[in-house]
Amino acid sequence: MLDATVSYLEGAGWQKAPTTHKSKASPKLPPDGFANGSAKSRRSQPSSSSRRTFEIIIVDDGSTDSTSSFALSLARTKYPNADIKVVTLEKNIGKGGAVRHGMLHAGGERLLMADADGASRIEDLAALWSNMDEIIAKPSTKNERAAVVGSRAHLVKTEAVVKRSLLRNILMYGLHTILRIVGVGHIRDTQCGFKLFSRSAAQQIFPSQHLPTWIFDVELLLIAKALGIEVGEVPVEWHEVAGSKLNVVTASIQMLRDLVVVRANMVVGRWKAGHGHGVTIVDGKRSKGD
Repeated sequence: MLDATVSYLEGAGWQKAPTTHKSKASPKLPPDGFANGSAKSRRSQPSSSSRRTFEIIIVDDGSTDSTSSFALSLARTKYPNADIKVVTLEKNIGKGGAVRHGMLHAGGERLLMADADGASRIEDLAALWSNMDEIIAKPSTKNERAAVVGSRAHLVKTEAVVKRSLLRNILMYGLHTILRIVGVGHIRDTQCGFKLFSRSAAQQIFPSQHLPTWIFDVELLLIAKALGIEVGEVPVEWHEVAGSKLNVVTASIQMLRDLVVVRANMVVGRWKAGHGHGVTIVDGKRSKGD
């Protein structure tokens, strides 16, 4: 995914983001709020130049392999002119926690979250970008707050999905039913790991995120809805990547628990969009952020 991303961006004329900018400082963001992970990183300032610049933040979620060292070596030897940062969390806190950390430390005017497995094509960024331009151009859009999610809904009847196990397909349709109940049924694909946020939207959504688990995408969309942030959805290409470590049954039980937790807390007002810091939920235990 790193090779494809750098090649695409540099080929399209994007340039390395400056590390500092004197006239436009990045507003301070609250601390991560995930008590089980910390990292050594810094946030660069966004560029006000008319040209497009980019930075890439790779978040290693406390892995026990050589992910961080390999990424650093690749960045230094193959892409010395690209702005690539590697963040290594001391402990595994879950995909949602890792993404949240990266998004809160990103310096761009638009922030893309993408899975490192390369299941999505970086070239589809152009479609998400164009859709965000359309949303921001609307008179109803305030402070350029917008989000656009990649969608695989158009692939439901394709061979790749049809050949999935019966259990996976049952769970997929069950998830869609539950999502309609909790309030995000307007988004056909909540779980695609390819989402674009404007900076102003990210600054309001991610500090309010609580779930570090893989169902965190749903919470992000619920927060956006509560804040009145329009979310677009555009089709993207996607392919199955072998080697997933996700246990379908365990993940489904965790998903149901987390959806009940997030919806209940938002309904009773304990978790308010745009207020306070996130909370980590790990193995049923709750711990407050800093």
